[in-house]
Amino acid sequence: MRKKALLVTCVVAAAMVLPVSTASALDDVNTQRLRNAVTVNNILNHERALDRIADRNGGTRASGTPGFRESADYVEKALRSAGYRVTEQRFDFAFFQELAAPTLDQVSPTPKSYETATFQYSGSGDVQGALVPTNDVQIPPGPTPSSSNSGCEAADFDPPTSDHDVALIQRGTCTFGQKAANAKAAGYAAAIIFNEGQPGRTDLLTGTLGAPEDIPVVGLSFADGQELYAATQAGTTIVHVTTNTVSEIRPTWNILADSRTGNPDKAIVVGAHLDSVVEGPGINDNGSGTAVNLETAIQIARLGLQPRQQLRFAFWGAEEEGLLGSTHYVASLSDDDLAKIYANLNFDMLASPNYVRFVYDGDGSGTGPSGPPGSAQIEQLFDKYFADQGLASEPTAFDGRSDYGPFIAAGIPAGGLFSGAEGIKTAEEAATYGGTAGEAYDSCYHQACDDITNLSTKALFELGDAVAHATWTLARSRSGLFEDGSRMAMSQAVTMDQFDYRGGHLVR
Repeated sequence: MRKKALLVTCVVAAAMVLPVSTASALDDVNTQRLRNAVTVNNILNHERALDRIADRNGGTRASGTPGFRESADYVEKALRSAGYRVTEQRFDFAFFQELAAPTLDQVSPTPKSYETATFQYSGSGDVQGALVPTNDVQIPPGPTPSSSNSGCEAADFDPPTSDHDVALIQRGTCTFGQKAANAKAAGYAAAIIFNEGQPGRTDLLTGTLGAPEDIPVVGLSFADGQELYAATQAGTTIVHVTTNTVSEIRPTWNILADSRTGNPDKAIVVGAHLDSVVEGPGINDNGSGTAVNLETAIQIARLGLQPRQQLRFAFWGAEEEGLLGSTHYVASLSDDDLAKIYANLNFDMLASPNYVRFVYDGDGSGTGPSGPPGSAQIEQLFDKYFADQGLASEPTAFDGRSDYGPFIAAGIPAGGLFSGAEGIKTAEEAATYGGTAGEAYDSCYHQACDDITNLSTKALFELGDAVAHATWTLARSRSGLFEDGSRMAMSQAVTMDQFDYRGGHLVR
C-alpha cells in the first residue's frame, strides 16, 4: 500500500479559526520565461545522474545508504553552484531493511502455508508456538472500518501459555504499532495482524509499526486470518513464523537551499523527497520530483529572477521510512519560524508512465479532507494553470502519503502535484489522459525497475511546467493566499496521528 492511491476518511482541518473565501487572491504572474528554461532535457540530465548513482550503489538511493549520501552531494553541489545558501540538516533515524521474505505456516492441526508480509520495523525471529487470538476479534466483521478494537488494549490479550505463543490480532481502530507493542508487553513472541474484513479491507495486510519492534510481526488477508481464527476456536493451533530484518539507527540529511533574495518572513518551501526505497533506484519515486525541483531552482538563479517571497527548496531524507525528514524539519522550528513559512509545495512523483495530472485537493471538495486555509487557493492555482493550457486535472487526497503532512499539521497552506503510484487507472481516466485502463499508474512503483526507463517525458513536460508556474507565481505575487492579504490563518487542525498513512506505509 502507499502514498496516494487510496482515499481515507480522516478530517484534515476541522474547526477553522478564520473563515476564508476560496476565491484566489494571487496575482497573475507571467511565468513563460521560466517555463521555457525548465526543459525536459535538463530534467532528464538530473534523472540520469541519479540513476547512475543508484547503479554504483547496489541499485538503491535509500536514506541510510551510500546511494543517498551521493544523491545528496549531487543536489547540494548543483544548488551551491547556482548560488543558493545551502544547509545540510542531519538527523538520525531507524533504518529498516527486509533481508528475506517472511514465512507463516500452520503446523497443526492442518499443515498449510499462508501468503504473508512483514510489517516495517518488525523484529527478526523464528517462532513456533500456539496461536492465541485477542478476545475481541470480530468475525464476521463489524459494519464499518475500525469496528474492531482488537489488540488496542492490554486487557485484549489472554496470558500466553508459553514463551513461544503467537498473538492473532485483527486490524481496526488503533495503530499497528500499538497492537504489536501490546502483544509484546503481554508476553507474546510474535504477532500476526490480519485485515478487518469490510469492503476494501480484505487483501493481504502490511504497513508500518512506526518504530522498531523486537518481535516478528507479519500480516494476513482477512480470509486467511478468519481461517486461522476458526482453527483456534476448534482447538490448539500451532503456527511457525519467520522474519529476517535489520533495524538500526543511521544518519541521514535534509538538503535545504534558500534564495539570496526575497522576504525571509514569507518563505515558500518547495519540497520533494530525495530518497528511494531500499528495493530500487527511485527514478520516478521520487527522482522525478527531485529533478524538477532542482532544475526549477537552477533556472530561477540562472535567469537572475528575483523572488518577492524567499524560496526554500527542500530535498527530504527518509520520506520512505515515514515522512521522517519533513517531520524532523517542521519539529525543529520554533513557533516564530513556523509563522515565517507562507506555503508548502510538494512534488512527489511527476513522471509516472501511465500518468494522471493529480492536484492535491486543498478545499476537500473532491476527496473529503481539506488542507489549512490557503490550500484551496494553491489547488486553484494549479487547476487554473492546467485549464489555461487546455489540460484536465483531477483532485487527490491529503491522506498522509507524502511530505505535505507535517506542514498541514502545523496549519501551513500546502499543495502540489502527483502523477500516480500503484493505483489503477480507470476507464474514465484513460479516456481523458490517455494510457491504459486497468493498469497501475506506475507498474514499477517501489521496485527495482523504477529506473531511467520508467518515466513519461510527456508527464515531465506538462507537470514540470506546472511546477515552475506555481513556484514562481507564489514567489512573485504581491497579494497573498487570502483576499485581505493576511498571513497564514492558523487552524485548530490535524495532528499526524489522524493520518492513516505515513508516506508509503499504512499505520492503522
